[in-house]
Amino acid sequence: MLNEVWSTAVSEFSDVPDVGTLTRITMRLALAALLGGILGYERERKGRSAGVRTHMLVAVGAALFVIGPSQAGMEIGDLSRVLQGIVQGIGFLGAGAIIVRTAKNQVEGLTTAANIWATAGIGVIAGLGLEATAVLSAVIILIILAAVPMVLPAKAGDSDSQ
Repeated sequence: MLNEVWSTAVSEFSDVPDVGTLTRITMRLALAALLGGILGYERERKGRSAGVRTHMLVAVGAALFVIGPSQAGMEIGDLSRVLQGIVQGIGFLGAGAIIVRTAKNQVEGLTTAANIWATAGIGVIAGLGLEATAVLSAVIILIILAAVPMVLPAKAGDSDSQ
């Protein structure tokens, strides 16, 4: 009976059949976590609500949703439906980062929501094994966040529009 329990337990962990597969999965998840953490640090440093941990979890979660089906032998057509679900689900998560302040006529959190969405994309790319593309994407996002100035809307009563 003990042998049967042991063999069943071993078979349940057979999704990682060798060291090469373990290394590949570890590298993809670690890269997703690292890049998500870097993007989250930028948001956290600016005092935004979604920071390092949130971005790391989003990136790793997105990578997992790609790695799991890929390991299970899912065809690319079926995987496209998984990707659609990730994009839609992250949209709901990002919506939670957006705050509408009607009293001040302001919307806050759009950049953080967009950053969460982009972080999920990086997680998907890392999960697919496209590491160079994931790194390049994170670098471009960081450049956008650091170098592109935020344009503030004109206040009501400004005479420039007259």
